[in-house]
Amino acid sequence: MGQKGRGARVWYERGIRPRGVIDQRHASAWIFGAVRPGTDQAFALVLTEVGTAAMQAFLDRFSATLPERVHAALLLDGAGWHIAGHLAVPNNVSLIFLPPYAPELNPVERVWLYLRERFLSLRLFPNLDAIIDGCCQAWNRLTAEPGRIASLTNYPYLRSVRTS
Repeated sequence: MGQKGRGARVWYERGIRPRGVIDQRHASAWIFGAVRPGTDQAFALVLTEVGTAAMQAFLDRFSATLPERVHAALLLDGAGWHIAGHLAVPNNVSLIFLPPYAPELNPVERVWLYLRERFLSLRLFPNLDAIIDGCCQAWNRLTAEPGRIASLTNYPYLRSVRTS
């Protein structure tokens, strides 16, 4: 998410192109998140960079939030910072990598789409602090909607592996 932003589809009168805001600056922030499919349990960090150090910070903080004797399996795509050799994966977390070019298998992809469509598209942010605040507000609004994360992430193929 950033000042560069992204457009979104909107309903509008046929034959007329709606006006939208666009910004040519490039400040950005990223939401690193983990969700428990089929539930409303979620964790996120908004960070101003992507890379191995950011992923390590996310894993360390996520791991610290897990109750004792709980082990989490995170589904990840093959992004460079997900597979970096310098990454120290905490003992209570396992990383499971999805096949290339298969975002439809990752439940969190629908969460990102929902956030962009409902809260983060067609906005103009004056600076990086506003971008970070916008991402935090979007995440908080998402998690405040009872059942929303559960409905977005309840993939049938994951129901058989989910435990209570």
